[in-house]
Amino acid sequence: MTLSSVLQTRSNNKCELCSSIESPRSFAVTSYEDTSNHFVVICDTCEKQLTQATLMDESHWRCLHDSMWTQIPVVQVLIWRILSQLDQVLWAQDLLEMMYLEDDTLAWAMAIEVQHDNQLIEHKDSHGTLLKVGDTVTLTKDLNVKGANFTAKRGTSVRNILLVHNNAEQIEGRINGTLIVILTKFVKRVN
Repeated sequence: MTLSSVLQTRSNNKCELCSSIESPRSFAVTSYEDTSNHFVVICDTCEKQLTQATLMDESHWRCLHDSMWTQIPVVQVLIWRILSQLDQVLWAQDLLEMMYLEDDTLAWAMAIEVQHDNQLIEHKDSHGTLLKVGDTVTLTKDLNVKGANFTAKRGTSVRNILLVHNNAEQIEGRINGTLIVILTKFVKRVN
C-alpha cells in the first residue's frame, strides 16, 4: 500500500483535525521519516491555518475538542502543538489540560525541530547549559512581570519550561499560574 492510501484509509478520507471531507491531503508533522506514523490528513483550511500564521483563526480550532481524543500519536502530537500555540485562549488551555498523551508521545510533541539558517536553534541558560523542553530552571534575577502586576523573585523555580521556537534567547514558563516569556540569560538549569 502506498503512503497516500494508508493515510486515506486511516482517516476515512476526512481531515483528521476538523473532519472536513473537502480536499483531504497528507501533511508532514515531522520531516525526518516518510511513513504514515509522521503524517496526518488535513483539509485546505487547516493547512492554511498551520502554515500561514497571519491566517490563524482561533475559533477554527474549536474542532479539536472532538479530534483530541484520537488514539493516533502523530495526530495527538499536532493537536497538542496547536493547542500550545493558543496558550492565551482559555478554552484551548482547558483542552490542553484535559488531553492525555503517553510519555513518549508527549516528549515528541514537545520536541523542537525548528532550524534557522540550517542550524538547530539551541536554548542555553546563563551558564551555557543546554535547555530542553520540560526542564526546571531557577531565576537568577528579580524580574518584573509586565501586565501581571507581580515581581518574580530571584531563586523562583520554574518547572516544565517550553522553548520559544524562533528565538534561542527566550523560554516560556509558569510563575504564579501565569505563563510568561523569560530571557534565558536570567535562568539557571536545575540538575
